[in-house]
This record gives sequence, structure tokens and C-alpha cells, in this order.
Amino acid sequence: MLMPGFSNAAISARTRLAIALLITLVLYPLLRPSFGAVSTDLFVLLSLVLREVFIGLIIGLVTAFVISTTQVAGTIIASQIGLAYSQTFDPTQGVQGVVLGSFMSTLAVVLIFATDLHHLAIGALFSSYELFEVGAVPIEGDALMLAVQALSSSFIVATQMSAPFLAFGLIFYLGIGVLSRLMPQVQIFFVAMPASIAVGLLVFALLLSTMMMWYLTHVRDTLSMFVAV
Repeated sequence: MLMPGFSNAAISARTRLAIALLITLVLYPLLRPSFGAVSTDLFVLLSLVLREVFIGLIIGLVTAFVISTTQVAGTIIASQIGLAYSQTFDPTQGVQGVVLGSFMSTLAVVLIFATDLHHLAIGALFSSYELFEVGAVPIEGDALMLAVQALSSSFIVATQMSAPFLAFGLIFYLGIGVLSRLMPQVQIFFVAMPASIAVGLLVFALLLSTMMMWYLTHVRDTLSMFVAV
């Protein structure tokens, strides 16, 4: 439901269920010894299922926060260069978003699969049975703290990715403010906006590879927390 790429709204529910079944068939022979004796009591089985769903949701929620980093960074960048009102549908998030954010989110998913980082997400599913024993009650406080830390780190990385554009926007709009006071008869903002977009897109093209490498490092470090060594 929440794994990068597989949770794309363009992928049908039947395809996602088929992928989940295939992953289950691959992991089950490796994880079967850790299950122990399976109870036949319905309430015990239901309790086990709910615990596993809770653990899976925590891992998926952290992954979703990681994926949303590029959308946040793209939104900040677009607001600084004057493209905040240029929006389109983001297939990775399933919502409407700015063009730059949708582009960066799609590029992020492509790079995750191209660099095999999605293997870490699958490895996290496998390692979750070592980090969280079957039948053990997960600690809700620690799980929520983990989610909060993942969310805060995603915002930090998004701000770091968009830091050059924050500096650019500060200098550019400060200069426009000074010029508008010196020449009040001229609509400096409307005259300078095309230049802001042009320069911003040029800087975006020059820094895109660096920003995405920084982002992939963030993805690797976050998902590695769930992979037992």
C-alpha cells in the first residue's frame, strides 16, 4: 500500500495484490521458522494479524514520509522562482501538486528503482520479523517517535535541497523591493518575474543531480534503519 513505486495510483489494485502475494511466497520459506507454533484460536490469530499490520504501517508511513521529501522540496523551489501556481497531478502522491514537485517525485521513484534502493524496502519487510518478534507487542510510543523523527528529517532534507533557491529568492525579492521603492512608476515585479523564472529554472537544471544524490542518500539511510545487519 505504501511502498515506493508500488503504491502509485496508476497501478491497479489487482497488480499490487499480485506483487504482495509474490513477495509473500518468496519470504515465507525464509521466515517460517520464526513463527513457531501457529495457534488455531481465532482471537489469537486476529491479534497477531493486527500487530503485523501495525508494524507494516509504521514502516510504510516512514517510507511515505521519505517519498514526500521531493514534493516538499519542489514546492519550496517553485514558490521561490515564481511557479507556485503552476500545478499538475502528482502520480506518486495521488494529489495535485506543483509541476516541479511532481517532476522531482516521479524522478525520485525512477532513481530509487534504477539504483535498486527498493530492495531496502523489501529487506525491511524481511528484517521486521527479526527486529519485531512475532507475537510481541510493539511499543506504540517508540513507533510514533520513529514516525515523528522520519517526518522531521524529511522536512530537514527538503529544506537542505531547496536551500540555494531560498537564498536566491531572498536576494531577488529584496532587490525587487529596493527597485520598486526607487522607481514606483514601474511595475518592477511583473517586469522581473520572467527573469526570476528563467534564472530559477537554470539553477534548478544545474543543481538537479546534486539534489537527487542528496535525496537518495537520505532514502538509503532511512530505510537502512529497518534492515538488520
